[in-house]
Amino acid sequence: MTTLEILKTNLISPIVLAFLLGIIARLLKSELSLPKDLYASLSIYLLLALGLKGGVELSESSFQAIAWPALVTIALGCFTPISAYFLMRKIGRFNQIDAAALAAHYGSVSAVTFIAANQFVTSLNASAEGFMPTLVTLLESPGILVALAIGAMKREKLLGSSQIVKSKKALLHEIFTSRSMVLLLGGLLIGFLVGKKAYEPVKPFFDTGFKGALVLFLLEMGIVAGARFADLKKVGAALVSLGILIPILHGSIGVILGTWAGLSVGGATVLGAMAASASYIAAPPAVRMTLPEANPTYYLTASLAITFPFNLVAGIPLYFKLASYLHS
Repeated sequence: MTTLEILKTNLISPIVLAFLLGIIARLLKSELSLPKDLYASLSIYLLLALGLKGGVELSESSFQAIAWPALVTIALGCFTPISAYFLMRKIGRFNQIDAAALAAHYGSVSAVTFIAANQFVTSLNASAEGFMPTLVTLLESPGILVALAIGAMKREKLLGSSQIVKSKKALLHEIFTSRSMVLLLGGLLIGFLVGKKAYEPVKPFFDTGFKGALVLFLLEMGIVAGARFADLKKVGAALVSLGILIPILHGSIGVILGTWAGLSVGGATVLGAMAASASYIAAPPAVRMTLPEANPTYYLTASLAITFPFNLVAGIPLYFKLASYLHS
């Protein structure tokens, strides 16, 4: 399949078109929006379904199959925030606090990007390994913590504050009890404990409605992303460029490491998308707690208005093409 065919397959999917519809609706100043309760319910449903299905598949997987992918995922979780911080400082010329805040977002994982990548490879009959949700949880925590540790040290030097030490326990609590972590980890544990047979009675609910719920969720994400487009002028060309280059760098490394660790084409693609993504759910509250001086216009616009649309429209097909090439 050529690059153009892969891009076409991605662009005409309901998921991407719903996201684009949301952006257009926002830019046209339409009153279209999902009720907050429905948006929250959809996110809970998607994350729990993801965790449950991943846990069931994990119960069927051998230790040998997951060991190397798990190790390279943890390595990615340590590498991506450090590389993002370095690039934001040296190329973007951001101050230490803003660079660390941005690095926390690029070190963390966008669960929606992960789900979209899963759906994309499935549509091309190249499904990823079932234990991939486990890798999301392994990538999430170090990705945020490493960047915030860098930011906390820089902040302490700049401000001479002792509040950093006092807030460590609160920060860890914020990260590990966030909605995405609780639902993913909780779902994984439940799915792993009950196994395939006990999961069968609830499988229709979590499988049949999953794609439809994702389309609705992406419609709202498009509206939210469209609202940040006005901030693109404020963040500057450097952040716009890095918001595309960093995902390509991290995504490519993720695909290469995933392939080396024995993942399939679909699995390597999804791991690449995970590494390339920027969080806009788990990272912002953790950054606000640890680095309150960081400018939210930078990190929210970068993750929502630059990196997320890029990955959804072009990044995921790019990582798939690279994974296919490495497996050929």
